[in-house]
Amino acid sequence: MSRLFLKLPSEEAEFRLFCFPYSGCGASMYVKWPDRIGPVEVVPLQLPGRENRMREPHYGTYEELAVDVVDGLAQYLDRPYGVFGHCGGALPAFEAVLRIQELGLRPPSRCFVSSQVAPQDGPHGRFLGLSDDGLRAELSGLFAELGSAEPPAEMIDMFLEVMTADLEANRRYVKPAAGRAPCPLTVVGWDRDQEVPHELMGGWERWAEADKIVLPGTHYTFLGAPAELMERLRSDLVGG
Repeated sequence: MSRLFLKLPSEEAEFRLFCFPYSGCGASMYVKWPDRIGPVEVVPLQLPGRENRMREPHYGTYEELAVDVVDGLAQYLDRPYGVFGHCGGALPAFEAVLRIQELGLRPPSRCFVSSQVAPQDGPHGRFLGLSDDGLRAELSGLFAELGSAEPPAEMIDMFLEVMTADLEANRRYVKPAAGRAPCPLTVVGWDRDQEVPHELMGGWERWAEADKIVLPGTHYTFLGAPAELMERLRSDLVGG
């Protein structure tokens, strides 16, 4: 089985939603999400350097990551699908969409980008300027949001190493809006998000037809699979 998946996508699913993890995290960050949203199968992706792929080297750049991810996804793009990413997961998700276009593969029906500015407007985010101690505190807060007990300091340090490399990839990902994405976008903002205010997310319209929505919540609300987000993912993929 490909190490990109915790479990292989189902052959029975009518639609698939491939979900990229947040900076410093792995596929298990979607533990509170349902396996299905109506006919849409939720497929979290596991990236190298974290969780069960901890021993693998970091991917380096979003462009390099997209090559490997799309290679692993190619055989599963055989039915309508979407991609989702939040904050540090939104940009690699979008770069994967551009890679899919470059290879002439079946494009997604929709790309969902949550709490992230467009590539030409970045890099942006408070995390990019935090010290190691500041990032440790953020990781502790993230574990709390996921409902987990705070892990020992050694484990926090392992997550910190991954997050630091992820943030460096974010810093390096800046590109002009010089092309068009092969699918429409749903741009998701949150009305109490102090990390990436939704007012900064207008630049996505330069890449594709973009439908911006603002949902109630903070930067981490998406982790709990709020009903408003789940319904929008379903309706934008399935229609109606």
